[in-house]
Amino acid sequence: MKHSFIAVAALIAAVLAAPASAQDYEVGDLRVDRPWAWATPGRVPNGAVYLTLTNQGAAPDRLVGASSPAAKHAGLHSHSMEGGVMKMQPVKAMEVIPGSPTVLAPGGLHIMLMGLTAPLKEGERFPVTLTFERAGSLEIEVIVEKLGAMQPSHGKHGS
Repeated sequence: MKHSFIAVAALIAAVLAAPASAQDYEVGDLRVDRPWAWATPGRVPNGAVYLTLTNQGAAPDRLVGASSPAAKHAGLHSHSMEGGVMKMQPVKAMEVIPGSPTVLAPGGLHIMLMGLTAPLKEGERFPVTLTFERAGSLEIEVIVEKLGAMQPSHGKHGS
């Protein structure tokens, strides 16, 4: 009985010490939730990273850069519709305003990975370093979802 109690207490302590999700990160007042990317077919040279940025503080911040060993270059981009044509364009920064999440999602803001060093395969993970104007740098782990997913799957996160 005593051993059972110790085992249960150790398990509870481990659960309480672990982060809420292996896919949520914090730096300063900023939280980065559930970073993910699409799998890339064949020899497609580029990919994209999506996530949600939440500013839990009082002062605005800005995402000003990104880098990853998974690509030769990472840049901040947005999609816009011009004359019925979807266009992608680089942006210098992404605002992270208190009380209003900044969502990076397919068809909108995203981190573009150019010159992938290898195809992004469903279920794999890779690091990305985000650079914020005020909060500094934060390394996150991105999970690769199936091509065409519109959001991260619930079942693969947190493990």
